[in-house]
Amino acid sequence: WSELHITPEKFYVEACDDGADDVLAIDRVSTEVTLTVKKDVPPSAVTRPIYGILGTIRLVAGTYLIVITKKKKVGEIFSHAIWKATDFDILSYKKTMLHLTDIQLQDNKVFLSMLSHVLSVDGFYFSTTYDLTHTLQRLANTSPEFQEMSLLERADPRFVWNGHLLREFAAQPECFDWLLVSRRSCFRAGVRYYVRGIDSEGHAANFVETEQIVHYKGSKASFVQTRGSIPFFWSQRPNLKYKPKPQISKSVNHMDGFQRHFDSQIISYGKQMIVNLVNQKGSEKPLEQTFAKMVNSMANGMVKYIAFDFHKECSRMRWDRLQILMDQLAEQQDEFSYFLVDSDGKIVTQQEGIFRSNCMDCLDRTNVIQSLLARRSLQAQLQRLGVLHVGQRIEEQADFEKIYKNAWADNANACAKQYAGTGALKTDYTRTGKRTQWGLIMDGWNSLIRYYKNNFSDGFRQDAIDLFLGNYSVDEVEPASPLHVKKDWKFLALPIIMVVAFSMCIICLLMAGDTWTETLAYVLFWGSASFGTFAIILYNGKDFVDAPKLVQKEKMD
Repeated sequence: WSELHITPEKFYVEACDDGADDVLAIDRVSTEVTLTVKKDVPPSAVTRPIYGILGTIRLVAGTYLIVITKKKKVGEIFSHAIWKATDFDILSYKKTMLHLTDIQLQDNKVFLSMLSHVLSVDGFYFSTTYDLTHTLQRLANTSPEFQEMSLLERADPRFVWNGHLLREFAAQPECFDWLLVSRRSCFRAGVRYYVRGIDSEGHAANFVETEQIVHYKGSKASFVQTRGSIPFFWSQRPNLKYKPKPQISKSVNHMDGFQRHFDSQIISYGKQMIVNLVNQKGSEKPLEQTFAKMVNSMANGMVKYIAFDFHKECSRMRWDRLQILMDQLAEQQDEFSYFLVDSDGKIVTQQEGIFRSNCMDCLDRTNVIQSLLARRSLQAQLQRLGVLHVGQRIEEQADFEKIYKNAWADNANACAKQYAGTGALKTDYTRTGKRTQWGLIMDGWNSLIRYYKNNFSDGFRQDAIDLFLGNYSVDEVEPASPLHVKKDWKFLALPIIMVVAFSMCIICLLMAGDTWTETLAYVLFWGSASFGTFAIILYNGKDFVDAPKLVQKEKMD
């Protein structure tokens, strides 16, 4: 026997296996069925013993749970106990019938009496270890795969009288392995503002290949996406401004590197669907326009391009508008398909193309879109593998949905920490499916940390990466390494002057002079000195940031 715990919100059914901690939780409002553990059962729950679940059925008043409350052992087959269910209980999911009219109440009573009549007829037999629905000969001629199936899956439906009642439980998704792997390229590696665009070989900055893998009963499915900086020659050097203006190089042939980039991408992944998420106005607009123009100029049928102004479309928390982009990409995604190999090692389908997504950093906006594309692919894969049944959606599987969203948010953070120095922005949407006020606050905090790191510590981080990857080799006979860069006088003098002037301005405000005109004069003088010094520092911003010292070649544009 097992225990049924009843609360106003849920039914909890404990597993009957000795030592098992699993509990089946049935939501009385949504009717969702999930697996949980004993410690999640509220202490206030009303508990009663049961001997099994016959299933669920919908009547006029809503859904009912039918449980076995008494059983009798009638014998054994090859040491497997055979039981007869002798008494049942029909439990309503609804806590009240006030929503029903008198006629509906009467109809519901009639339906309940019909159920009671069927259940009162002698002859419901079951076994938890032996398949009563098959003859011995049929059982002897089964495959190993058949033996691994659950009793319900392999049962002969002709003789399963509660088959209809068990449809909700049978429709629950199977267990499967789900993996998310991101591989960051070591070519043109570096940090956010010091490594943008491509190099002469066509390697893009912050290039990451992300693979989503499903493993179920020996079958394996994979969906691959890429992200990478906008693939031509451009830079965005830090200069103390919150958002430095991107600069497109005017002294090089962009098409050579651009062509090399996509030639290598086509060889590695097949057809390319570029998803450009940058702003289509302001400082990002020239990048979008140049990207679109170069794709058209290249005139390669293997490369398609779509631009989606993420910030404009999703402004004022309208994140539901991302579905516009998903609808535009749906046909292309179906054409690209995914990789699938069956349990015998036979390749069933190949992924014929790839989505190459980018924003400015290829982090925050990019990760949101990649997670949505991956979800759509996963839905198709799980349905094809038989994990999800017709009509079932990933979104309806609460436990896996939580795992999925958190894994993609963790993926975003991992990529962002390596490139930008902090966790990703917009992960509240990835984790919860909606934009929150707290998420906006955390994005603001991360943006401030990014600002500090990008301006005052990223030079050291870039040098560390270049040293590690061999982009710079230490020369033992070199008299002085590039680390020893003499700072200009203004590097120390101007910040000190600004701090002193600002401090004096505050002091003058707190310690007023003999007359207000005298106080105002002092405040204006020191305030002007402070503001003027700050303006000079900002104008010479590139001299005050922490710049890389080891490698000056293409990275420095």
